[in-house]
Amino acid sequence: MQVASYLKLSVLVAVVTIGLKTAAWWLTGSVGLLSDALESGVNLAGATFALAMVTLAAQPPDAEHPYGHHKAEYFSSGFEGVLILVAAGAILWAAAGRFLNPQPLERLGLGLALSVLAAALNGALAWAMLRKAREHRSMALEGDARHLFTDVWTTAGVVVGLVAVQLTGWLWLDPLLATAVALNIAREAIGLIRRSFDGLMDHAVEPEVQQRIEATLDGFRHAHTLRFDHVTTRRAGSRRFVDLHMHMPPSWSLGRAAALRTTVEQALMAEVPGLRASIQLLPMDVEAHFGAERDPL
Repeated sequence: MQVASYLKLSVLVAVVTIGLKTAAWWLTGSVGLLSDALESGVNLAGATFALAMVTLAAQPPDAEHPYGHHKAEYFSSGFEGVLILVAAGAILWAAAGRFLNPQPLERLGLGLALSVLAAALNGALAWAMLRKAREHRSMALEGDARHLFTDVWTTAGVVVGLVAVQLTGWLWLDPLLATAVALNIAREAIGLIRRSFDGLMDHAVEPEVQQRIEATLDGFRHAHTLRFDHVTTRRAGSRRFVDLHMHMPPSWSLGRAAALRTTVEQALMAEVPGLRASIQLLPMDVEAHFGAERDPL
């Protein structure tokens, strides 16, 4: 199943869980279950937006976007983070009102059963989505999966708390639980937004990918009289990019150097799926200088 297919399934599951959790809140009157239902509404909006961004990211490069549209996925996770913050604010508002005006809870057994069923659906989908996100390095899919996991833990906390309310009769536990839910999902939202900005700022590839790149280059250093420097990496959505200089003996012909450059590029891209390698050829005794005095503004 492709990334877009998982997001379509996420939209469908979000609709189902919204129905289950809204019914649970309507049956019980619990503000904790209301907070859980609100978060599922955010899941629906987030999954829908993520699907749109993944579709955009899959578009091929064009004249206006010669490097492709891969960064669109970061907008998805950032947008979902903002939605989660809005949901957290709404939950806190509802909880504050219930602190001031506690209300008895009704038909908790059926309401909790519906919530547990919704959490099971979200958990199964989130686990499958996170595996696919790691396979395809999809920020949009990862953001949606982590949000679903947050939803599962939210439901678990709400269920445990409401069982405690039923056992103790302490009605103030219900809004306290909703407040804890709001703070937890706000923390998750801030993490999503931070990772989105990080991606939009041309972050270097992951350390393990850096090591694989260096190991591949070391193989060519030992087999040929070569030197590599100015190795620069960045990532954009599911894509990884590396730019570097390859220094070869001045006596080499251009044809020989170009042929070896192609071999190095192909080896790098075979070692790191989704990588795009670009190598500039230079003689061994020529250095490229960076960081010179900048042009005046």
